[in-house]
Amino acid sequence: MKIYLVRHGMDEEGFRGGWSQRGLTDQGIIQSQKLAKHIKNNDQHYGIHTIISSDLPRAVQTTKEIEQILQVKTLYLEEWREMNNGHLAGMPNNEAEVKYPGVYFNTLQMNTSFAGGESPSIFYNRICESFDELCKKLEHNEIGPNVLLVTHGGVINVLYYYLEGREWTNKSEFYPIDNTSVHTVEKRQDRWKITGVNDTRHLN
Repeated sequence: MKIYLVRHGMDEEGFRGGWSQRGLTDQGIIQSQKLAKHIKNNDQHYGIHTIISSDLPRAVQTTKEIEQILQVKTLYLEEWREMNNGHLAGMPNNEAEVKYPGVYFNTLQMNTSFAGGESPSIFYNRICESFDELCKKLEHNEIGPNVLLVTHGGVINVLYYYLEGREWTNKSEFYPIDNTSVHTVEKRQDRWKITGVNDTRHLN
């Protein structure tokens, strides 16, 4: 019983991310296709029965490439979105510096929200609660045994801290999480553990 966490493919630089509605670059599409073919060619290892994805465009585009090749229907869910950065979402960086000078993910207080968005603490709780619910569904056989979850770097980073029992804040060090990288979470001895980190062999 495994959950494969995947970060979306490369997206456009020069814009604020979060709940941005901007999509992938051509390179991001190629990365996604390579990952899809890798999973298909190694079906005995992955054995994907369920695909879940954030419903933000850069995750959806990544997932569509995988869905097309694996022929597994995807469930697109808002709960797996990156942190909601409100009015800053998708804004060009130079414009953001003028309208919201000095406002970044790691400059907020834990209980201070982006304008029109959410706070780091709310984001953390959303992701941890969503992960716990996903695990329950797997353990109760409500969904297939191996899940591919396409989401975002910030989400995966939170899950590293959560699963390793480490305190997380928005100023915590960021784990290596490359575009279309795979991070394996596995049920072992009654607890979920990270057993594979930042796998990008499909890009070689």
